Amino acid sequence: MRDFARLYAALDASTAVADKLAALQRYLAQAPAADAAWAVYFLAGGRPRRVVPTALLRATAAREAGLPDWLFDECHQAAGDLAETIALVLPPPASTPGGPGLAQWVEQRLLPLRGEPAAAQAAALAAWWHELDARERFVLVKLIAGGWRVGVSRALVQRALAAHAGIDARLVAQRMIGYTDARTPPTAQRYAALLSRDAPARADDSRPYPFFLAHPLDAGDVADLDERLGARGDWLAEWKYDGMRAQLVRRGGRTWVWSRGEELVTERFPEVCALARALPDGCVLDGEILAWADGAPAPFARLQPRIGRTAPARKVLAAAPVAFVAYDLIELGGDDLRERPQAQRRERLEALCAAAGIAVSPLLDDADWPALAARRAQARERGMEGLMLKHRHGAYGSGRTRTGGLWWKWKVDPLSVDAVLVYAQPGHGRRAGVHTDYTFAVWSRAPADAAEARAAVDAVAARRPPADGAPRLVPFAKAYSGLADAEFAEVDRVIRATTIERFGPVRSVVPSLVFEIGFDGLQRSTRHKSGIAPRFPRMLRWRRDKPLHEADTLATLEALLGGGTAIAAA
Repeated sequence: MRDFARLYAALDASTAVADKLAALQRYLAQAPAADAAWAVYFLAGGRPRRVVPTALLRATAAREAGLPDWLFDECHQAAGDLAETIALVLPPPASTPGGPGLAQWVEQRLLPLRGEPAAAQAAALAAWWHELDARERFVLVKLIAGGWRVGVSRALVQRALAAHAGIDARLVAQRMIGYTDARTPPTAQRYAALLSRDAPARADDSRPYPFFLAHPLDAGDVADLDERLGARGDWLAEWKYDGMRAQLVRRGGRTWVWSRGEELVTERFPEVCALARALPDGCVLDGEILAWADGAPAPFARLQPRIGRTAPARKVLAAAPVAFVAYDLIELGGDDLRERPQAQRRERLEALCAAAGIAVSPLLDDADWPALAARRAQARERGMEGLMLKHRHGAYGSGRTRTGGLWWKWKVDPLSVDAVLVYAQPGHGRRAGVHTDYTFAVWSRAPADAAEARAAVDAVAARRPPADGAPRLVPFAKAYSGLADAEFAEVDRVIRATTIERFGPVRSVVPSLVFEIGFDGLQRSTRHKSGIAPRFPRMLRWRRDKPLHEADTLATLEALLGGGTAIAAA
């Protein structure tokens, strides 16, 4: 545990990729294989099922620190991170040099604690905290509660492993598919297989390939695209679908479906598996699973019930049918095609899917960039997110990389409304102590003028209900990104000066600030008082120029909801 805690501290101490890579390599060079196996698992995104409830962690830490609950909560609010709070408030540990390694901690202590009575869990936590220094306590709580924020990507872990073993990072990426699946814990043997010069690229027939990810394209002036991307004829263009990215694997007479998050989702999509029976063995397709209605893609909200169920009942299958649309062929006849040019893979994909009866994402034949930009403008009304651009000579890469081929996602501009900040709470990590997580509201109806809006705000400040028929502010979205640090600090000062009430870390404020909120779409929701929830909300800008009474209304959201869900044939 001590060595892993030192690694975590080193990774957290620098933002430089070279420093993080060096720290990872130092750790891998001296760590026992069993410990390294778990370290790679956690840093690459693995997270076993929670073994201790968060409430028990908090209560035990407060008791061991001799703090009343309210004071512990105040400390948590100031620190902004539960693990950091616990590490700081506990008394100094007994002097215990050494101690178990990471694998022993996880396998012999943490995992057996799951399901134990609360009293036994609390006693174990208290005993362990007395063995560990503050840095180790911090890491232990992170192992229990999750929420790693150390600035290490999966790709960086793969680079470190490749450098340590002296092998290609793409080979490590291939072998790591499924490594962070909680159902298969990491072992020294699995770790050794990642590093081996002789082991096969994949562990078994079920494994997909690392997904190739596109870079966002800032279109800017369409007239400049010839200069920035080259000739339009060098690029294949397709719609960017609003579904779930997936690889369809057919080997040895069996089918597997993997999500982009490297989760095996075969049982959730029996229709997709049925399609695959017509494919030959040794075949892997990359594509999109889409909600489907009336022969065309349906909004993503229709797909969500399927994503959240491991084995959907017949009723769910009937209510939310899906389709698989293929757009790349990365294995055929057992041969890895990733280094073949995009256009060649596309040609073979079309022939294969025509014979198997599987839909292929259609290519768009617009002759030049302005014509393609005009096509992109139709994306939202067709239920698409925008366009995908793929260089016809590019290979199929690994992860989000510019080498070996180019994929760009040219998304439509976000929908947006002007909304009013009504609640705020502090952020986490370096933003702890600064209010950066905001709840925004729109008017139930447009105020007649500034005076009517002012009366509504005065009612909020006085904590009295609005007058009958008066406009009121209805929460509809939460957002925490989009502002610069200086703007967050300025908004934080306004929040502190205009706080009405506190609910734990959350403050209600006198409405005074208007922001333009961007989002990719809207759907019905029971979680917000508005009955509407946005997808991927973020702050586009602080509307200092916008008076409160000119903020948008529920009617605006309803109009966008109606316009954003119209579907046309692709």
